[in-house]
Amino acid sequence: MGTASDLHTENRSPTSKNLNPMTKRPSRSQPRWTDVKAKLTSLDRIGLIGLVQDLYALHKDNQTFLHTRFGLGKDVLKPYKETLDRWLWPDVMRNQDISVAKAKQAISSYRKAVGEPAGLAELMVSYCENAAGFSNDVGYQDEGYFDALVHMFEQALKVTRQLSAADRDALIARLDRVRSISHNLGYGVGDDMDSLLIDYTGT
Repeated sequence: MGTASDLHTENRSPTSKNLNPMTKRPSRSQPRWTDVKAKLTSLDRIGLIGLVQDLYALHKDNQTFLHTRFGLGKDVLKPYKETLDRWLWPDVMRNQDISVAKAKQAISSYRKAVGEPAGLAELMVSYCENAAGFSNDVGYQDEGYFDALVHMFEQALKVTRQLSAADRDALIARLDRVRSISHNLGYGVGDDMDSLLIDYTGT
């Protein structure tokens, strides 16, 4: 029988199966798109339509995505605007909460579904109108909320530059009203928007 010291040395041996990481097989990663794609290639047309139908019925977000991707409905932006309104201008009388992340996700979802510049600019401007309007209306003050507002204001200015003059001018006018309102919010929000408007439009 070996000593306690000998036993300790044996357990630390690099040949130990339990301690040598090189002898362990790496755990299989989570399935990826390539795995799903391989399965999809085995489906016929009926099977593929059935799969999409199941996804469509599974969640409202999937329905919104497909409606937007295929341009279905009179106003494909409506569900995204409703999401912005809910999370940026909550009903304080009903104790609804605010979520900048969920509001941004609505814009991100539209970008993934279509990402058409005019629609994207409209949603970004709507975001700014909701965020500034709510803060001004109820006196809501939060530095993170304001930082996100200023950032979205700049993103909206960037996207509007891709549009025709008529569409661009209408959106700039709305952003200018947001800028004016934001001078009531404090935290230098209005001043930041002044600078951004000059940088991107020269006015």
